[in-house]
Amino acid sequence: MKLKKAADVMTHPVVTVRPDVRLTDAIKLLLRHHISGLPVVGPDGRLVGIITEHDIMNLTLSGDAEDTTVEETMTREVITFPPDADLATVAACLASKRIRRVPIMQQGTLVGVVSRRDILREVLPLYAS
Repeated sequence: MKLKKAADVMTHPVVTVRPDVRLTDAIKLLLRHHISGLPVVGPDGRLVGIITEHDIMNLTLSGDAEDTTVEETMTREVITFPPDADLATVAACLASKRIRRVPIMQQGTLVGVVSRRDILREVLPLYAS
């Protein structure tokens, strides 16, 4: 069996959000697209962070989501992989770092996202009876 690469399973195009967007609008994007995290891109399209349900939860329950921007809550240090990364390496990273998704970057440009769900979709047929 051919070893899959990140590019083989990544989700693309990617739903992204700008840093200056209010958290309530980011929540609407998450719900509309049935996803749990969004890469954050600046006006130039460069990846500047990632925002997840986990990042948002505390502020939404405190009532401050309407007055807070994505930039104030996002994670700035983001683990990324190139499209040719082995899927096993990406999966190991997700497991060891306890994260749900990683952006896939090619020459500084966001080209996709690989999530736990993308990997599970690939693994299940290996066990089909």
